[in-house]
Amino acid sequence: MRTQVGIIGAGPAGLMLSHLLHLQGVETIVIEKRSREEIEGTIRAGVLEQGTVDLLNASGVGERMMKEGHVHQGIELQFNGKRHRINMQELTDGKKITVYAQHEVIKDLVAARVQAGGKIIFNADHVSLHDIETEEPKIRFKKEGMEHEITCDFIAGCDGFHGPSRQAIPKNLRTEKQKVYPFGWLGILAETPPVNPELIYTNHERGFALISTRSPEVQRHYLQVDPNDDIKNWSDDRIWTELHARVDSEDGFKMKEGPIIQKNIVSMRSFVCETMQYGRFFIAGDAAHIVPPTGAKGLNLAISDVYVLSNGLLQFYQSGKKEILDQYSEICLRRIWKAQRFSYWMTTMLHRDVNHSSYEYQIQLAELDYVTSSIAASTSLAENYVGLPFEIPGYNFKMNSASLSV
Repeated sequence: MRTQVGIIGAGPAGLMLSHLLHLQGVETIVIEKRSREEIEGTIRAGVLEQGTVDLLNASGVGERMMKEGHVHQGIELQFNGKRHRINMQELTDGKKITVYAQHEVIKDLVAARVQAGGKIIFNADHVSLHDIETEEPKIRFKKEGMEHEITCDFIAGCDGFHGPSRQAIPKNLRTEKQKVYPFGWLGILAETPPVNPELIYTNHERGFALISTRSPEVQRHYLQVDPNDDIKNWSDDRIWTELHARVDSEDGFKMKEGPIIQKNIVSMRSFVCETMQYGRFFIAGDAAHIVPPTGAKGLNLAISDVYVLSNGLLQFYQSGKKEILDQYSEICLRRIWKAQRFSYWMTTMLHRDVNHSSYEYQIQLAELDYVTSSIAASTSLAENYVGLPFEIPGYNFKMNSASLSV
């Protein structure tokens, strides 16, 4: 097989890249190790920045998101038993966030690629990359016992933290930075009506809690726990007791209980691979960076990466120039590190570290008091939460399907 751009991974980054390139006539083949049913059925949270929403709409895949997603104009911060609202729409000239699960975004993108005749190869095993420093990089894989090879002009590795893509960059050339946090999140899906119109971020002496929404019938909530704890230690009654203790407020607000249909514990870390390109090979999304979910940046960074990469590839195919591709890492990393900073700030402001004293806890409360009482501080939070602009220095792109290219 041969294609212009080979894409490893059918997550938001890989599918969005394939979709954006298709709109401008660039051929792609997407390779995915899992089945279509698995990628569409793996439930993941999703808080979409304004720029992500705008790009999905501009590229023609936002119709269901606009019907079924929950548009939020603000968030609430809770500490000392009281809630304080950050009006993001008012502070950012009308920008908002949309709560729409990641697997729903994947469903929309898969449907768009299938409808357009795009090639997605599911259940691809033993994926490996070859000749990535040459002008004809190759992807090899097995499917149903048969070996296959795709020769490409470029390869995009969008296969997540544990995929083979990042490892294909020589180790001595990779610059990687990581922070592991001393706490994790216990996440649940519960069959209850929505608890609150907007997300509630809670700092409590017992630990952090996040109250979110998923649909009119199912809600998503999180508790800070020991990352090494066993989910078997958390009965439904214990979870609801802890949520009540951390979230019920002095104004009479109480959590709504219901059947818990899913629960798990995940660790928290930050990771950046600053080497995002090597020869004609580029990595994007979780293959290049991980953020703690407190700042709601993971999916959005993946989309902003492929926004830059798609325009770089389009510039090459339309003019032969590689100005954007040559600067791909540099352009992406400016936004990535700002998102890392924001996610780190939100995480350290809201979570209790067992190694910290009462002094650090009072500093957290003072920070929250400042953020909720200062217009400048509230604006900074709001600007970062709704998303910094998708920018490529020196270029002015418009987000509509007719002019996504240079």
